[in-house]
Amino acid sequence: MQLLRYILLPFSLVYGIVLWFRNKLFDWGVKPTEKVNAFVISVGNLTVGGTGKSPHVEWIADQLKDVCRTAILSRGYGRKSKGFVRVLGTSKSETVGDEALYYKTKFKDAIQVAVCERRVDGAKKLIESDSNLEAIILDDAFQHRYIQRDLNILLTEYSHPFYNDFVLPSGRLREFRSGKNRADIVIVTKCPDLVSEKEKSAFKNRLQLDQAVDVYFSKIKYGSIISFGAAMDFELPEKILLVTGIANSQPLEDYLSKIGEVESVSFSDHHDFTTADIQRIHKLFDTFAQRKKCIVTTSKDFVRLKNSIHEKAIQKYPWFYQEITVDVDAEKDLVDKIKLHVRKD
Repeated sequence: MQLLRYILLPFSLVYGIVLWFRNKLFDWGVKPTEKVNAFVISVGNLTVGGTGKSPHVEWIADQLKDVCRTAILSRGYGRKSKGFVRVLGTSKSETVGDEALYYKTKFKDAIQVAVCERRVDGAKKLIESDSNLEAIILDDAFQHRYIQRDLNILLTEYSHPFYNDFVLPSGRLREFRSGKNRADIVIVTKCPDLVSEKEKSAFKNRLQLDQAVDVYFSKIKYGSIISFGAAMDFELPEKILLVTGIANSQPLEDYLSKIGEVESVSFSDHHDFTTADIQRIHKLFDTFAQRKKCIVTTSKDFVRLKNSIHEKAIQKYPWFYQEITVDVDAEKDLVDKIKLHVRKD
C-alpha cells in the first residue's frame, strides 16, 4: 500500500498544483466570489469523507435555529435530480440526497433545507423565498469558493489528520494542506473519550495554523436507537446486525459492541439499497439463533430506506437507526463565537 502511494505521488503533485492554481485565481480576484444577503457559514474538510461533517452541520443548525432564521444548503450528493430543489418532509433521497433529507427529518419546519450544486444560485433562491432568512449553513463547501462565506469551519479527524495525508490519488486530500489557511475555525473530530490538554496542545501545534484560528475538539455522541421497522421498543439485544452505507462505520460498530455481539454488513458511502441487498440482509438476520436480536443502521441510511420500495419488507423485521450527534469541548465558547459572528453581520 505504501509503495502504491509513492507510485501515485507524481499524479498527486499535478492534481494538487491544478487545484492550488484554481484557488489562487479566487485569491487574486480573477474568479468571482459573490456575496449573498445572509450570513454564510461553510462546514467542510480537506479530505474525502469520514470527518463527521453531517453531525457537525446538524449541531451548528441546532444552535442557531432559535437565534435566527436559518437554512441548510447542500449539494445533495447522490441525488438523481439537478438544480435547486427544496427539501420537504415527503421528499425522496434519490431526489435530494440522504444528508439533506435527514436534516429535514430532524428539524422539520424549524429550518429550511435545500440542495443545489451551484451554491450561489441555491442561496439566492432560498433568500428570494424567505426575505427574513438570516443565516445559511453550507454543507461540504470548503472547496466551493464561488460564494463568499462569513465563517469558514474546517473539520479534520483526530485519527486521520490532514497533516499526515497526501493529495488524491495517493492520499485522501482534495487539495494541498495549505488550504487550511482559509479556515476561521478548525474542529478536530471523532476524538477518543480521554484526550489530555497536553495531547490537544501537541495536536494544535502539528496543525500549524495561524494564531487567530481557534481550534476545538469534538467526539461522537450516541443518542437514542429508534425503531422504523416492525413496531417495537429497543431492548438490549444479544446479537446486532449492523447495516451501513457510510464512509467509516467502525466507531458505530465499536459502540454497539458494548451492547451486544455485532455482525456488520457494509456498503459504499451513500449506497442505494437494492431489493437484493434487503433480501440478503434479512436472510443473514434469519440465521441468527438468538431470541433477542435486531438490525441497526445509521440515520443517513435510515432516510434512504424509509418510504422506499423496500418499506413493506422492512416492516416485517426489527429495524432501528442510531441517532448520532457531537459533544464539543469548550462548547459554550464555540457557540458564543458562532452567534457573535452572526449577530455582527
